[in-house]
Amino acid sequence: MIEHMPQTVLVVEDEEDIAFPLVRTLQRDGYEVASVDSGEGALEELAARPADITILDLGLPDMDGLDVCRKAREAGYKGAIMIVTGRAGELDRVVGLDYGADDYLVKPFGVAELQARVRALLRRTGGAVASTEPVDPTGLRIDVDARRVYSGEQEVPLTGKEFEVLAILASHRDKVVSRGRLMADVWDENWYGSTKTLDVTIGRLRQKLEGVGVREKVVAVRGVGFRLETAPSS
Repeated sequence: MIEHMPQTVLVVEDEEDIAFPLVRTLQRDGYEVASVDSGEGALEELAARPADITILDLGLPDMDGLDVCRKAREAGYKGAIMIVTGRAGELDRVVGLDYGADDYLVKPFGVAELQARVRALLRRTGGAVASTEPVDPTGLRIDVDARRVYSGEQEVPLTGKEFEVLAILASHRDKVVSRGRLMADVWDENWYGSTKTLDVTIGRLRQKLEGVGVREKVVAVRGVGFRLETAPSS
């Protein structure tokens, strides 16, 4: 039985004229919101009270927002991370490198767009995927509520996107899931980047699963999509 608690948001923004209305808007939407104005403050808050979603500005006074993102993931933070930047030149770094972020927004942005992105992220990371059935415990095992993946007793460290792709493939085990379906469900309709992002994510996911000896295979079906194949019986 699922207990519905308020979803939590951490706003990491040092400009008060941006942070304050952002916090008020999210609170009015029913979220439990905390706010910090530095990278160190964000890491301390996430270690003590991991939020469901972190809205993270890149231009922080004490450290680069991408370093905050990377360090939070390394410390085991499993929630969604939405990068916010006013520097268009940063987008190649956010999209092209794997810092563990799940989405991004460019300043200036409208309140309605932010609300839609937050809802979409939480739906993907905490709602839509939550119906996935656990996988055979003798092989790959997915704990949807904790957003953790195991091979036997060994945890497989995945980013948010890698987890979501795997969870969708696992819920359609041995069936092909189209590229369009994966892009829509994991990156949603607001994604305007290259679909190569999916290939990169699948490549890293394969590497990580094979690296810990997972027997199930993520197989590409040319021109259609991908399939998670059940491990052959020993």
